[in-house]
Amino acid sequence: MNQPGRSCPLRYRHGAAAIAAAAETMTDTLYLAGGLYGNTLALDALLAMTAREPGPARLCFNGDFNWFNVDDAGFRDINTRVLEHDAILGNVEAELPSNGGDAGCGCAYPDDVDDATVERSNLIHARLRETAARHPDLLARLAQLPLVARYRVGDLRIGVVHGDADSLAGWDFDIARLADRRHRDGLGDRFAAARVDLFASSHTCLPVCRQLAQGHVVINNGSAGMPNFSGTHFGVVTRIATRPSPHEALYGLVHGGVHIDALPVRYDQAAWLDAFLACWPPGSPAHVSYFERMRNGPDHSVRQAAPTSCV
Repeated sequence: MNQPGRSCPLRYRHGAAAIAAAAETMTDTLYLAGGLYGNTLALDALLAMTAREPGPARLCFNGDFNWFNVDDAGFRDINTRVLEHDAILGNVEAELPSNGGDAGCGCAYPDDVDDATVERSNLIHARLRETAARHPDLLARLAQLPLVARYRVGDLRIGVVHGDADSLAGWDFDIARLADRRHRDGLGDRFAAARVDLFASSHTCLPVCRQLAQGHVVINNGSAGMPNFSGTHFGVVTRIATRPSPHEALYGLVHGGVHIDALPVRYDQAAWLDAFLACWPPGSPAHVSYFERMRNGPDHSVRQAAPTSCV
């Protein structure tokens, strides 16, 4: 029997070939922001970053831009502003029109995530779904979003997904799985099927960048709207461009003349915690699951996330 929050619905399984078939958008500067999680202050900071680019910058939200924004004003603000840019579905958005069936939150959590965490995520999503139901105009727009996107920056072919090459909620680009050589070797077929040089994702909520065989790259921004490293208070966004970043980079690499960087999204931490607590006080599912991460970051470091060659 499928357990809500652990199952991966068939409709999530787009396959790598869908990326090969997607219309390609060309740009000189591309920002990829997965996992905004309803953080309006992080959205403010991110839009300010793109505005400071010396030339046009394209911004794509690769899913889960909703999560903590269960207040009506926050839900409208996030979705109205996000939908002014490119966006693809995350599991959070994909499950908003549902009635809370087998998929639950749609996270497809692996076995190493405990049942209590899964159940809290289902409860968070159920509350978000109640809010979303009061905004049918936004739900209709979210329902039109694609599962994948395709870009070209310079000569670099980019497949943008929420989870992995095959599924909206896939975990193939999780840092732990990328540490397994056999798993990495198996990804070559996914790059070939998608006809890309780089996959950009976010679903696993921890950032990582790895250089694989045949010049392939996987970069996962983790979360644009939550801390990603121990002792920090900023989100992370992926920037891919033909010119160097005007902002400080946490780490990055140059691939065929294209700059691939992870940038910090430095939002107003105090204001965001106030907004979060107004919706999710102590004892609530989101507070139990996420408040410690928001205050002190997860057990993860920039060194662990930074590019390493796995050839």
